Amino acid sequence: MATGGSWLCYYYAIQNGVVSIVVPIDKMSVVVTVAFSYFFLKEKLSRKALSGLLMMTAGTLLMAIFG
Repeated sequence: MATGGSWLCYYYAIQNGVVSIVVPIDKMSVVVTVAFSYFFLKEKLSRKALSGLLMMTAGTLLMAIFG
């Protein structure tokens, strides 16, 4: 449901010309998914997965700030 809602918002933003604002929000959905699985479903988060998540978060933030 979250992915579907995300894509609906993404297409709406493309239609209205504010894509640069919505793309970072869309990309942060991965972080929300991992956080949900870690805190609520008690999934393990390896160092490798955590480092990848931190790199994705940093890249998304850089895209939001400088994009």
